[in-house]
Amino acid sequence: MEAITSVIGAINSIVWGPMMLVLILGVGLFLMLGLKLMPILKLGTGFKLLWSGRSADGEALKEGEIPPYQALMTALSATVGTGNIAGVATAVFLGGPGALFWMWCTALVGMATKYAEAVLAVKYREVDEAGNHVGGPMYYIKNGLGAKWTWLGTAFAGFGAIAAFGIGNTVQSNSVADVIQSNFGLNVWITGVILMVLVGAVLIGGIKRIGSVAGALVPLMAIAYLVAGLVVLAINADAIPAALDMIFSYAFTETAAEGGFAGAAVWMAIRFGVARGIFSNEAGLGSAPIAHAAAQTNSPVRQGMVAMLGTFIDTLIICSITGLVIITSGEWTSGVSGAALTSAAFSHSLPGVGNYLVAIALAVFAFTTIIGWSFYGERCVEFLFGLKAITPYRILWIIAVPVGAGLSLDFIWLLADTLNAMMAIPNLIALALLSPVVFKLTREYFANDK
Repeated sequence: MEAITSVIGAINSIVWGPMMLVLILGVGLFLMLGLKLMPILKLGTGFKLLWSGRSADGEALKEGEIPPYQALMTALSATVGTGNIAGVATAVFLGGPGALFWMWCTALVGMATKYAEAVLAVKYREVDEAGNHVGGPMYYIKNGLGAKWTWLGTAFAGFGAIAAFGIGNTVQSNSVADVIQSNFGLNVWITGVILMVLVGAVLIGGIKRIGSVAGALVPLMAIAYLVAGLVVLAINADAIPAALDMIFSYAFTETAAEGGFAGAAVWMAIRFGVARGIFSNEAGLGSAPIAHAAAQTNSPVRQGMVAMLGTFIDTLIICSITGLVIITSGEWTSGVSGAALTSAAFSHSLPGVGNYLVAIALAVFAFTTIIGWSFYGERCVEFLFGLKAITPYRILWIIAVPVGAGLSLDFIWLLADTLNAMMAIPNLIALALLSPVVFKLTREYFANDK
């Protein structure tokens, strides 16, 4: 295991090197400027479309399997998970408070990235043998860039099918099992088996059941977590100005060692802020457009404006709450990392209650992430091997849940982090090459809208 860990660590240092961070932020910034800041300026329009897209009315909107609202909730179910609780804590622990600033930067440009992904997913989607609408990076690479680029779509699908077991399955079940054991004393294997049964029950119903479950659970869990976080911030209100000062100052200057915190260079703040930001909101990863391709819509741009809300909600709202709770509590210098750090931060202000709130939130967040990412993985293997591959993949997916619950957390995080980058590279290349299509569709939509 040590040899495997060292090899993956070496690959990780390459794929998450300076060029990768430039690629993620650079493509996002290029798209944001090319769209003339539309994702930020039309944020309110996106929320209006989300509200009106709770159901698909009219014959023109019948293409697709689930309403636009459920498509976003399915995408959010996969993004709002361990990254919002354990991922933010890890970023602050390794990169200092300044890491939160770089998470925000990633999210701002990531809104444009997520918008472009969804626009292309709907524009270039196909209908498979079962009559379902399928799309995502592998399809917009194949149909948008042409046959000579199909290898890039195949590479994305291959990385996606494997990466799903990391970011979307084992990382989630492992984090849940760990936090449930530490707070409730339940054996990790028992937690893994319970999760496996619940996941299996949902997956039997396919995308429509995933969409309905996500549509019900995601808003409920997100609102409950936000309320708890705002209560903690109200208690720690006096510490918020100092926390914000640390976030902005440590984003550009070295963080000194303090308490159990070993200190961090600016590069570490950028590295872990961007990496954990991508892990959480998945902008540029190419996963969310797979869900948005199934939306009942006839407009790529409308679905794109709904899709960009995912990054805003996930990182600029939920991750910000987690990060501010950790920093204002002072627990970020305690030497504790991951979900345990977030749990300690909530318990600091809500003794006897905070740790249980985090444990329950993490369990629900992770459960929805597992069912959301199962759909992504299935679409990837369908692209590679056809419909016949879905059932075996689904069985492996369900089996992996309890297996992940008992594995080493450090190794799983490293593997997931590495595979995320391997997915992002072909997707970001495709987004850059297909950006003229995104800009053209956007101009036409708003010209007609006027």
